[in-house]
This record gives sequence, structure tokens and C-alpha cells, in this order.
Amino acid sequence: MMTPRNGGGSPAVEWTLTLPGQRVHLGTQRPLTLDCGVALSDFPVAYQMYGRMNPSRSNVILVCHALTGDQFVAETHPITGKPGWWAALVGSGLPLDTDRYCILCINVLGGCMGSAGPSEINPDTGEPWGLGFPVITIADMVRAQAMVLDHLGIEQLFAVIGGSMGGMQVLEWASLYPHRVFAAVPIAATAQHSAQNIAFHEVGRQAIMADPDWCGGDYWRYDKNPHRGLAVARMAAHITYLSEHKLTEKFGRQLQERSAVTYGFDADFQVESYLRYQGISFVERFDANSYLYITRAMDYFDMAARHGGVLANAFVDTRVRFCVISFTSDWLYPTVESRRIVKALNAVAADVSFAEIASNNGHDAFLLEEPEFRRVLSGFLDAAAAHRGLPPVRGS
Repeated sequence: MMTPRNGGGSPAVEWTLTLPGQRVHLGTQRPLTLDCGVALSDFPVAYQMYGRMNPSRSNVILVCHALTGDQFVAETHPITGKPGWWAALVGSGLPLDTDRYCILCINVLGGCMGSAGPSEINPDTGEPWGLGFPVITIADMVRAQAMVLDHLGIEQLFAVIGGSMGGMQVLEWASLYPHRVFAAVPIAATAQHSAQNIAFHEVGRQAIMADPDWCGGDYWRYDKNPHRGLAVARMAAHITYLSEHKLTEKFGRQLQERSAVTYGFDADFQVESYLRYQGISFVERFDANSYLYITRAMDYFDMAARHGGVLANAFVDTRVRFCVISFTSDWLYPTVESRRIVKALNAVAADVSFAEIASNNGHDAFLLEEPEFRRVLSGFLDAAAAHRGLPPVRGS
């Protein structure tokens, strides 16, 4: 687990890293030039691998995590003790079959689980970066991931897969490094963060910065943690991950351990108690400044803007095989956003398939048990593996 370096006080900011998995220092010989113009050198990136690479290293699937995810895809989380966030899909005999594929997941740049970010140490000062960490983009995250692949000797990924912010990374991979990606699966994603998306993120950021324990981003210096603001940010975001149908089905207007309302401001309703739990549990494993940086990277995401305002230009002459997946009840990144991606890929004659999965689970459907989603994903990967020449699982 991780423990505070400062020796006590409130949990979670400036950590001594004792996490399982791998961590590599990059940029010592060739710095990473970020979109903001800063050259980042000698920076750490943490990752996890499941399964084994074959001799040609052609069976690697990069799984890109979402905003609140991390590299612990398919194992017990070292901080929370909960199952990996995609444990239902990654493992022996599952769609991301570790008997056939090597699954790689990298903690994003700006994250707080071992990769360079505001809670990590700035080598020039010996103190946490805090708000001195340079502002990053989704493309910066992907460039750092490419450096990890270089370190591991992986020339081409069999596939890159991710949902939500992970899907944004998938699109950037296919655009920035098309020669290094055989197949790409962006799930419940968008090629451009909308005004509504930005607005929700701004509410969360303001909640964090309004917390008196934020201390201008230097809370680590004062042995504080803006856990109240971060919890509210998580609560607001979590509402966007669920559909109205799911909230009604799960909670309705049911009261929380009482037979009548209290005429006060305690958690009278079950949905209130649920959101408070989501907020409280989130602050155990996430850094508030990382939340600011990563949401900002998502807000800046606009692939068409970098290509003359034409999204199709991001994929000209691509040879990547795409499978774009959306969910009917996802109102955060609705199907219309996925169709826009498909239209752009069709415009450049890309090899693309598209599936809209009927689901009442909202945006979070890609994290939950959705049999049709599993079927579509497995079918696409099987077909791509056959085309790539990857051998089937022994005995299948």
C-alpha cells in the first residue's frame, strides 16, 4: 500500500510508493516535449502487465484507463482492496484472454499511482510538483505510453482498447502512431469534449479549489488534504456516469434506514447516501491535484482542431482496424459522438465496424456486466487476431 511521507495527518497526498507492478524512468536521454511546450525529463511511469508477450511481442493489448481508473485492471487494488476495474473482461478465458494476449495498462501522465504528476517529486526541487507540474493533454499521455513501449521493445500493439478517457487515448494512438497499432477499440468515447462535458468538469475543479484545505494546491506542504472538495467533485461526476433509468431503478425515492424524512440535511434518501459513499471512497485512492490536471486534459481534447477542423484528416491513409462501440443510455458521450468518429473513418476508407449496445446502465456500461458488449468485443478481437496471424488459445 501507500503511506504518507509526512508521517501522519490526513490521508493521501505525497506518497511513498510501495505499489506492486513496474515503474520505469523515462526521458533521461530524450525528454518528452509536451503540447504546452515544456520538456519533461527523468520522469516515472507506472504500469501493470497480465499474461505473457509471445516471442515476437505481437500479442500485446494496451488497455487505456479512464479518468478515475489506474493500471490495476485485473487484480485486487492495492489501496482499496477492491477487484480490478476490468476484472470481468481481463483474465484467462475472458474477452481479453491472458492465455492468448499480454495485457498492458499504463498509469497516465498526470496520474497519482506511480506516474509523473503533481503528487510526484520534482527532481529539480526535491518536493512534490503540485501546481508546478506542466499542464498536459491526452496526446501527451499517449506519447509517454509510446516511450514505455519503446522501453519494453514493443514495435506494434496488437490492439489498443479503452473506454471514456481511455477511448480518447485510443483515438490519439490511432492518429499519432498508426504504424504501431494493428487494431483500435474506442468505447463510449468522443473525439471532442463538449461544452457540457467541460462544464461538469469545471464544477468539480471549483469544488476542489474552494476547499480551504486545498491551500492553493500546496496541501502536502501543510499536511492537509482537500478531501471534501474532491469528494464533491467525484459525486458530481458520478451522476454523469449513470443513466436516469439506472438511478431510478436502483434507488428511486427510497429512504436511507428510516421510515420518514427528517426535515434536515442528513442523507434522507438512499441515492444521497450512495453518492456520499462514492465521494468518500474515492479520496482514499486519488490525488486532488491529479483530478484537476486530468480533467483539464480531457477538456482540451479536440482532435479535429489539430487537423484543420476536419476529424477525418486525423486518420488519413490509416491501416488500423477499428471497432467503435457506444451505449444507448450514455448521455455523457452519446452515440452521436461515436457516429461522428465512424463517419470520419468512413471518409478516409478506414476499416471500421460500429456497434451501439442497448443498455440502461449509462456511461458506466463499459465497466459493468453487458453480455452483448462482451460478445462484440470478443468477436472483433478474434477476427483481428486471425487476420494478424495470432494462434488460437491452446485447446480451443
